[in-house]
Amino acid sequence: MAKKNFKELFDPKESKWGGISLPMFLCALIVVAIVVYVPFGLDKEGNPGSFLRPNFLIMFSALAVFGLLFGEIGDRIPIWNDYIGGGTILVFFMAAVFGTYNLVPENFMKAVNVFYGKQPVNFLEMFIPALIVGSVLTVDRKTLIKSISGYIPLIIIGVIGASAGGIAVGLIFGKSPIDVMMNYVLPIMGGGTGAGAVPMSEIWASKTGRPASEWFAFAISILSIANVFAILCGALLKKLGEAKPNLTGNGELIVDNSKEAIRDKEVDVKPELTDTTAAFILTGVLFMVAHILGEVWESFEIGFDLHRLVFLILLTMFLNIANLVPDRIKAGAKRMQTFFSKHTIWILMAAVGFTTDVKEIAKAAAPSNILIALAIVLGAVGFIMLVARTMKFYPVEAAITAGLCMANRGGAGDVAVLGAADRMELMSFAQIASRIGGAMMLVLGSVMFSFFVS
Repeated sequence: MAKKNFKELFDPKESKWGGISLPMFLCALIVVAIVVYVPFGLDKEGNPGSFLRPNFLIMFSALAVFGLLFGEIGDRIPIWNDYIGGGTILVFFMAAVFGTYNLVPENFMKAVNVFYGKQPVNFLEMFIPALIVGSVLTVDRKTLIKSISGYIPLIIIGVIGASAGGIAVGLIFGKSPIDVMMNYVLPIMGGGTGAGAVPMSEIWASKTGRPASEWFAFAISILSIANVFAILCGALLKKLGEAKPNLTGNGELIVDNSKEAIRDKEVDVKPELTDTTAAFILTGVLFMVAHILGEVWESFEIGFDLHRLVFLILLTMFLNIANLVPDRIKAGAKRMQTFFSKHTIWILMAAVGFTTDVKEIAKAAAPSNILIALAIVLGAVGFIMLVARTMKFYPVEAAITAGLCMANRGGAGDVAVLGAADRMELMSFAQIASRIGGAMMLVLGSVMFSFFVS
């Protein structure tokens, strides 16, 4: 894939602004600026009004234009794109700057709060379930079944190693083990941003009653730091494999790579629009069932809550393993997931960013946090490499997939880590780590937040 460059953004014939040509994008940018910034009339309270009408479509489009502006730029900044997080992280940080320093009007900020999550009907209520169902449902079922007994224990060992490393260094800086687990290990090992840190922040918010952005601001910052270390470790593990050939399978994960080895297989059905619609409806129905189960669970007063997203994950895993969903709907779910994860993530990051205090992000770059993040990444890698041989996995490949692909920023992080390690053929295992491993961390987060957050 050709590397993105700035020159193509200014070519009037190119459609690099989210599929929109430069002239059309500039027109959209001007319209959004007029709607957001130009005063017009008075509002109901007698204050200066504007053209902004805070309905879903207008806010979706305004945030999309903001996201495209900084997202396309961020994806083309050298080093930033390769190691920090590219357009996704730049959109988040720029939105945080605009919100913190009052660079947008107050009425716009209020509309963002409604869009992002100040009421039950908001964008997150579509984004997160679509991502979870699309991710878990489209893992090949045979791979999923085999991974539960073989590969998933390896992921768990990586999480234990990450926890041990983070807690050990955290204690040096006076941080409690619970603090390290909830605010460092969970976001770093949670499977990325969209399917990890975002839904985890919602679980945290549901337990505390405080804004999700409060937890997310630190989580996304510490995750970005860990993402850099994960990519660098991928490159170092590649060098280690070259120096110590007995530690690597040169792209093969399983030592005895027989016919029983796990292979991923994408559903080779081209979905129609009706299949994607069916997948979206299925997602809504599953979310309703998950909500019912969550309410029933809470009524039992067992002692800790399981968030409805946890039940959504378990329901989707069951449907996949039992092979109850037709391939066409699975293909539609994949298309649905792609739409939300690739084409609306900048919209979500803009919304989250506007509700985040950038001063809190700056605090996360403290030396202590950097060292704890490094310890978490190295702890996951170290523990996995120690046990990989006994579990019939090559240590280098096991550490890359079950360790580093848990500790990065999700799908894009997987690509970056595997690219740095020159192990792109391991993408199927990386996806299991990000999807299923991330889902496991959501379950752990739900339990921990129930016990230790007030």
